[in-house]
Amino acid sequence: MTMNEPQVWTLIGVFGAALLGGFTLVATHFGRVVRAEIGRLEGTLTGKIEALDGRLSGQIEALDGKLSGQIEALDAHLNGRIDILDHRFDTLDKEVSNLATKVWRSS
Repeated sequence: MTMNEPQVWTLIGVFGAALLGGFTLVATHFGRVVRAEIGRLEGTLTGKIEALDGRLSGQIEALDGKLSGQIEALDAHLNGRIDILDHRFDTLDKEVSNLATKVWRSS
């Protein structure tokens, strides 16, 4: 058979079309597989990020509660100390007034 017979060119066309169709089919399926894997990976990452966000939020809230409690305790302690100092200053003020009265009356 020579290359100028119609059956040869028909077979070349059929095989070429089959190869092109096969490549198209493989490329299409490859694209679908890649899209599916990216979607799966996105779902996995989203789940892990949300879990991490939940854990961090819980830890931050626990730390906030702990710090708030410590700050309130420190505030109460300092208020108690300030009250003691106020009482001491009041007592000192009365004693200085008594001393001043005694000194100026005796002069």
